[in-house]
Amino acid sequence: MSYKNLLAPGRIGDLELRNRIIMAPMGSNFAEVDGTCGERIQAYYEARAAGGAGLLIMGVCSIAFPAGTAEPYQVGVSDDRFIPGLSQLAERVHKHGAKIAMQLQHAGKTATRDMAEGRELWVPSMPPPFQTDMMKALTPDELSNFISASRTRNRPTIRVMQQPDIEQMIEWFASAAERAQRAGFDGVEIHAAHSYIIAGFLSAYYNQRDDQYGGSLENRARLMVEVLHAVRARTVKDFGVWLRLDAYELHTDGGITLEECKAFAAMAEAAGADAVSISAYAAIKNGVAFTEAPLVQKPAGFLDWAGEVKKSISIPVISVGRLEPDVADKAIADGTCDFVAMARKMLADPELPNKLARNEAASIRPCIYCYVCVSQIFVNERVKCAVNPFTGAESQKVIMPAEKARHVAIVGGGPAGLEAARLASLRGFKVSLIERSNRLGGTLFFAALAYPENGKLLDNLLHQVAQLPITVHLNTAATPEFLQKIGAEHVLVANGARRDAPDIPGTDGKQVWSGDELRRLMTGDRADEVAKAKLSITQRTMMKAGSLTGATNSTDALKQLSRLWMPLGKRVVIIGGGLVGLELAEFLVERGRQVSVLEPSESLGREISIVRRWRVLDNLNKHDVPLLTHCTVQRIDQQAVHYQDAEGVSLSLTADSVVLAIGAGPDETLANKLREADIPLQSIGDCNNLGYIEGAIRSATDAVLAL
Repeated sequence: MSYKNLLAPGRIGDLELRNRIIMAPMGSNFAEVDGTCGERIQAYYEARAAGGAGLLIMGVCSIAFPAGTAEPYQVGVSDDRFIPGLSQLAERVHKHGAKIAMQLQHAGKTATRDMAEGRELWVPSMPPPFQTDMMKALTPDELSNFISASRTRNRPTIRVMQQPDIEQMIEWFASAAERAQRAGFDGVEIHAAHSYIIAGFLSAYYNQRDDQYGGSLENRARLMVEVLHAVRARTVKDFGVWLRLDAYELHTDGGITLEECKAFAAMAEAAGADAVSISAYAAIKNGVAFTEAPLVQKPAGFLDWAGEVKKSISIPVISVGRLEPDVADKAIADGTCDFVAMARKMLADPELPNKLARNEAASIRPCIYCYVCVSQIFVNERVKCAVNPFTGAESQKVIMPAEKARHVAIVGGGPAGLEAARLASLRGFKVSLIERSNRLGGTLFFAALAYPENGKLLDNLLHQVAQLPITVHLNTAATPEFLQKIGAEHVLVANGARRDAPDIPGTDGKQVWSGDELRRLMTGDRADEVAKAKLSITQRTMMKAGSLTGATNSTDALKQLSRLWMPLGKRVVIIGGGLVGLELAEFLVERGRQVSVLEPSESLGREISIVRRWRVLDNLNKHDVPLLTHCTVQRIDQQAVHYQDAEGVSLSLTADSVVLAIGAGPDETLANKLREADIPLQSIGDCNNLGYIEGAIRSATDAVLAL
């Protein structure tokens, strides 16, 4: 594709943008403790500007810092002391040809830092009672660090805003916009969504006032309109001013609707807004609601709503919400929206716009929607990206040319090995990639079956490795003799984790599978050894037929084949409720198996990021999958798995097949063997420290940058 519509210049008011790609505002926790913009956040935004975006919107900048904040490291814009850092940031963005705006925010009833630090919560009216079960899925450590866990023991003090408070709020917004202009920013986005203070006034559910700021649509919009007028009065004509609005407040009786959103957008246009950005919000009655809105899991989840709003106004509409470049290009061409804002994609690859312009879409590092980034916010940590360790460390992690172009051999073609090979080649090393099986990808290939987004990462890694001068050796054992033969001067060992069978009677039964055995069988990695031990002649024939047709060389084909045949019975018990066990449970449920999960500890999915864990657990609960914790498995026989619960009561689950999803750990066996041969090496990925995809990519990056 040419992406000519997405890459075409555009205008928001008098603000001229080089393309229609906007970095969406997203809280990063990259500011300093005092709210100033230091090197970390400046380098973070500069990298996205250099990557080719037309406009960057810096998320959730506090107009009354520290009051009204929801994150511990939020950007402040409430005082002139913030201007120097903001000015430096704007200057660094501008030198790359991008524009930068600031999203102005007061969190209102969700100002969790106010709760934690004993300040009053400013609200339009007393919030209705609210209950959520989102905490149930958290581990004890996560609960202790959760964003609101440090609140005072007393109930938060609620301040229902009176007229002087409303005037103060308007002044905060206006003075913040004026300050942004003085700092060299090109515009501001007024956050009027996501249950924050202006959205609280807009919503008939949260706004129960009986004065001029409550009741009718016009009254509820009065604060929004007065803020717009005040901001316009304090800024120059060519300074961009727009709003973020909710198309809907989901799961909220009496909440904002699309028709109301359209009316609010029209009022905003009349009040001088240059554009509107259309998002949505869901009442977080359970964790999975967060991935309905505002952080939508559904592809293009808000696009149709943006299109409906566009029909009712003449100013530009910005669409957000998991928009792939081809979908975004078509949406602009069709007139559904005028600009597209991306957040998670720009964390995964700041160079996305430049790569589209160079017709290198296949080289864009994809977001795998694992929610590692936003899950950090919930536990008061700085944002990170599972597939891009450079995010938030742009000034510390730099790909520099190697001082000496040594020959680096990388053992293992999984995610750590592939990323290490890519980066080593980019640094100018001579690279050999050695894989014992007949395919690159390692456990990532199997992980793509359980969660398809992982397959996009695998495709990207394979594509980038194929574009570089990397020598690949398949079906090759990394012996000391072979490494000496090819002249390897340094070795990075990335041969994956060790998976030991737990000490449970019955684990040697034919109906009992380790996760590694399933992986090998399904992907063809030394599958014959497993097949002979576990499968009947008929089953081996079916497996061989799948291999001969090439099905096992494609994750898409293998997914379809696995719906027709898998070496597992109808009733499956998975021992282990971590990342592997839960994703495998999802995979098997979708293939018609009756699945139960037994977890020895008190927590499920502790290796999965909080937000994605909410989704996985919700999906399994909807399929009525028993998820049992505090279980001690005593033995396995041909008919059942026998275990004790937390009270020591002996119970059993009938099982045709059992899958062991516990016992994984680092495997230094190969590395130690090579060390004995005096081969200089370093272990990376799961063979060094069990970290799954995020740990594999991060350890590979750190190791190669240190060479």
